Amino acid sequence: MLSNRFQNGMETARLVWSRLPRSEEGDLDGVGLLSTTSNRNCVESLDYEVIENYAYREEQRGKLFVGYNVGMKWFFALLIGIGTGFAAVFINISVENFAGWKFSLTFKIIQKSYLAGCLIYILINLALVFSSVYIITQFAPAAAGSGIPEIKGYLNGIDIPGILLLRTLIGKIFGSIGSVGGGLALGKEGPLVHTGACIASLLGQGGSTKYHISSRWLQGFKSDRDRRDLVTCGCAAGVAAAFRAPVGGVLFALEEVTSWWRSQLMWRVFFTSAIVAVVVRAAMGWCKSGNCGHFGSGGFIIWDISGGQEDYSFEELLPMAVIGVIGGLLGALFNQLTIYVTRWRRNYLHKKGNRVKIYEACLISVITSVISFGLPLLRKCSPCPDSDPASEIECPRAPGMYGNYVNFYCSKEKEYNDLATIFFNTQDDAIRNLFSAKTIHEFSAQSLLAFLVMFYTLAVITFGTAVPAGQFVPGIMIGSTYGRLVGIFTVNHYKKLNIEEGTYALLGAASFLGGSMRMTVSLCVIMVEITNNLKLLPLIMLVLLISKAVGDAFNEGLYEEQARLRGIPLLESRPKYEMRKMTAKEACRNQKVLSLPRVVKVADVVSILQSNKHNGFPVIDHTRNGETLVIGLMLRSHLLVLLQSKIDFQHSPLPCDPRGGSQGIRHNFSEFAKPVSSKGISINDIHLSSDDLEMYIDLAPFLNPSPYVVPEDMSLTKVYNIFRQLGLRHIFVVPRASRMIGVITRKDLLIEEETDSTTMELQSTSV
Repeated sequence: MLSNRFQNGMETARLVWSRLPRSEEGDLDGVGLLSTTSNRNCVESLDYEVIENYAYREEQRGKLFVGYNVGMKWFFALLIGIGTGFAAVFINISVENFAGWKFSLTFKIIQKSYLAGCLIYILINLALVFSSVYIITQFAPAAAGSGIPEIKGYLNGIDIPGILLLRTLIGKIFGSIGSVGGGLALGKEGPLVHTGACIASLLGQGGSTKYHISSRWLQGFKSDRDRRDLVTCGCAAGVAAAFRAPVGGVLFALEEVTSWWRSQLMWRVFFTSAIVAVVVRAAMGWCKSGNCGHFGSGGFIIWDISGGQEDYSFEELLPMAVIGVIGGLLGALFNQLTIYVTRWRRNYLHKKGNRVKIYEACLISVITSVISFGLPLLRKCSPCPDSDPASEIECPRAPGMYGNYVNFYCSKEKEYNDLATIFFNTQDDAIRNLFSAKTIHEFSAQSLLAFLVMFYTLAVITFGTAVPAGQFVPGIMIGSTYGRLVGIFTVNHYKKLNIEEGTYALLGAASFLGGSMRMTVSLCVIMVEITNNLKLLPLIMLVLLISKAVGDAFNEGLYEEQARLRGIPLLESRPKYEMRKMTAKEACRNQKVLSLPRVVKVADVVSILQSNKHNGFPVIDHTRNGETLVIGLMLRSHLLVLLQSKIDFQHSPLPCDPRGGSQGIRHNFSEFAKPVSSKGISINDIHLSSDDLEMYIDLAPFLNPSPYVVPEDMSLTKVYNIFRQLGLRHIFVVPRASRMIGVITRKDLLIEEETDSTTMELQSTSV
């Protein structure tokens, strides 16, 4: 076991720390380059580091420009909140109306014939699912799945093509409507996170140039660093819109998807989530008057159990701890089964083309519809409990209505089908029924167990199909089912009247999500916000801690496992243990770095770019004594911009002074930004004449003069932490310095604003 873990750790280290191959010319002895780019997966990294070249310095126009930049970021945060809120409202209204029409029509038909009602129910679900899978396979393949592993990889520094395009956004919205409205065992919450990220990215780049939907006025944040902040706001907005949990959205972005955080970003993310909450609240108020069809106050996820169990005794902690253990076990098992199913799909099924993906989704839709309609037919109906005049619960529901106490295939009027109440229903209403208070003995243990087994199986086989799919709501469904089961046994054992089965259902939902997704703080706050019951906070914390600890003993979280299956080389929060015994030099040993001289011939640049796919090249110069000097790092994308523009070509092989004349301001800093489509400029798209190839380029004005540098004997653990926390793409590995200029301490960085910068001197210790 230990040897296998060591081998896996070494393979992970080699995957993360890719090296530049040996080169015949331009060798730079003693300097190595670490990068997150993995040649095995052909995935590029993002340039989150600020390239402080002369074009960047020209755009730093003082405090007025900085103030304008900050104001525009807040304005974009406002737009992201409004856009994500409207997208969530549109998705929820569409899903609720499709579900309402489907169930209303089905209930009307089954009054005459259950067989005809079953066929209509299957056909409606099949049509919705077919529309979803067709959109994904033919129009937006990147919109399949939840999108959270891809967004997590993007914010981790991995550039995944196609995940933030306009077509992906459209496919995510309409695909989610079809898949969720079609009754599949999945949710719309994960896709809403991806939707918010797409909206943020598109706003940051001013729209989509491919579809001629763009505005030059909005094209203010094109760099990877600025786009990362906007996408973070979009992720938080997606969670806030999905669960009506603005604080939970902020914590979700902080805990689950981002690898880099700062206080200024926290304020903007919180502001975005607050805007989403306002938009959703206003939409719900407008829909309560009947303007949204079947969509009403219950359309958005919020399961109010504030009228449930008020207190709990010490004796109940044991069954609650058992719920945490069950959640950890079932969550870990769910992750492992989805890994097996996803790997089988990738290796055998999805290789056969898009037609097979459509067949698979349609087959799962038919199976799900048959089970959800057929299983309640096998269940005997139960008599309605004595109704409380003060209660709003009606038993049974009127024909054509779905909710609590559904009358399905019952011979008497005052009877209901408990299995149909959770199976033949929308997932939101089914969860609301499982969480409901004052409904003791509404569900039998046999019905809950049958539903748990069947829905768990459906959730496993549905996850990974070519449709937008979230796992929040299915996880809540599974967890609330076995939580209610434990609640039934607890009520029967302790014989206490104040124990509510709905409370245990809530704890079960939290435990399964904690055991599967391994979230703690954000999930705890989300569960409190969607249930509107702060008194249960200690119990939710207890089951989350237990379920996460149990799940971590078997495998990693759901999103981490899915990211690994998709070939996304995430840098996790903690480095591997084996890295403690490795140094930076060992990570790039036996490597010769491909470098460029300061003044390079255009033909040599073209040859280097055509012969390899490296994204960063150290630039060297020579002192008067002939010593080699590393003067900075030149990115491949910047070289392509220079080759395409041709305005910086010169006849002389001698370096120029970038600070003299207009040499340093021929390019705007935004010209070097790579488009979100991840394609950018290719060397094959650039056409140069023979005269152009004989000219030279001075790289000094365009390179990054201050890349991050580590000594060769620094531990790989320390390098890993620097690399991940700063969001870097390259780090130079250099020999030990022979001399030093000074030492900067804390007091040297505490610069007063009123101090004149022309007369200020750093109080550093000179050597």
